[in-house]
Amino acid sequence: MASLNISSVLKKDIFILVLMMFTVPLAGQLNFYPMNETFRVSFGAPTFFFFLLLFRKIPVVLPGFLTGILMVGFRILLDWTMQENFNLLSSFAEYYSSFFYYFTYAFLFYLVKVNRFYSQPLLLGCMGIVIEILADLVELLVQHFGLGTTITLAAFKEITIMAISHSFLVLSFFNMMKLYESQSRERQIRKQNEHMLMLISSLYEESVHLKKTLQNAESITKKSYDLYKRLTSLKEDQTVFPVKELGKQALKIAGEVHEIKKDNQRIFAGLSKLISDESLADYMDIHELVDIIVQTNEKYARLLGKNIEFIQTIEGSHPHYHVFTVLSIINNIVANAVEAITDAGSITIALAREHDSVEFRIGDNGPGITPKHKLLIFKPGFTSKYDHSGNSSTGIGLSYVKEVVEQLEGDITVQDGPCGKGSMFMIRLPVDHLIMKG
Repeated sequence: MASLNISSVLKKDIFILVLMMFTVPLAGQLNFYPMNETFRVSFGAPTFFFFLLLFRKIPVVLPGFLTGILMVGFRILLDWTMQENFNLLSSFAEYYSSFFYYFTYAFLFYLVKVNRFYSQPLLLGCMGIVIEILADLVELLVQHFGLGTTITLAAFKEITIMAISHSFLVLSFFNMMKLYESQSRERQIRKQNEHMLMLISSLYEESVHLKKTLQNAESITKKSYDLYKRLTSLKEDQTVFPVKELGKQALKIAGEVHEIKKDNQRIFAGLSKLISDESLADYMDIHELVDIIVQTNEKYARLLGKNIEFIQTIEGSHPHYHVFTVLSIINNIVANAVEAITDAGSITIALAREHDSVEFRIGDNGPGITPKHKLLIFKPGFTSKYDHSGNSSTGIGLSYVKEVVEQLEGDITVQDGPCGKGSMFMIRLPVDHLIMKG
């Protein structure tokens, strides 16, 4: 995985280098001459500085060397295409000092290891100013010894002013880019966390079902073994059926159920470890929890091609609640409401704190629940939902919700929505069972 990351960064650096080779020479043509006709100030300098800040693996001396050569060659090429009496030597003499500017700039950038100070923008800006001034002085010295140009105090002042403006112009764009990257990364992390929370919530729900299955398996094993003992205690000549053979079958059933229980125990242990080892917080602010439920079910509604408005209200002061308990309970009911609404509608999620308990109200304006179904919806296996092929759903969602609510010493009821339209589920839970114990 680490080698893949290094390869990805290196490819990105190569792309930046290629882009830099095209961009800096073009930006260098936007220029003016503040001191003499040989010393130019161009937008190539801030563009060059910006690109150097982007490199991660490639040593910046290489881009500086290549950019310097390409800049001189590009300017000579422009003279050749635009001048009738083109002279290669005179054109080279005019532009070759630019190479020393870019190479010196990159060399000093590498020497000081500027990339260590990305988190300190003011220091980074000051370093950029000093490096550009020194690179400009090197270029002026090359011109002085090669062309006999004069270095004046006014020239130094001009260099300093341009270096300051270049440095902070580049830092403005660079920090804007970093801010966008951090915001984008934050959105991605938030999205991943929400997905992980819903995934773990589902695992939490499955672990509850599995725990119940373990209890059932234990009960069946005990009953089968008791039957075996009773059968073997009978004398075969007192009965009209083969007691010994039936006893062996009962023992075999007990053994097979015991194996199922052992397998379930291993699965349950793995699920429990996965849930407990997850780095996400076990307790969370209720506003964030409700936001996750709404965002998840908005996506679910869009997937089903439905236009559903979600309305949420939270009253009172709430401590942080257990994430997976709240998600698995409330999300089950909200998802059912999404499925119940035909094409368009609204779902309301309301919470209120009342002394030592919290009440959840989940309502919708869908077709509602018939009176006879209200007596059955919490029974395991009951369902009124069928897919396009006529296959029924499992019918364990609401039975699971009721079981968990009762384990938490709470209660759940359902009634018709306002004006008899839709349905309203009310869940009341003791706050003490949802918060972290001190």
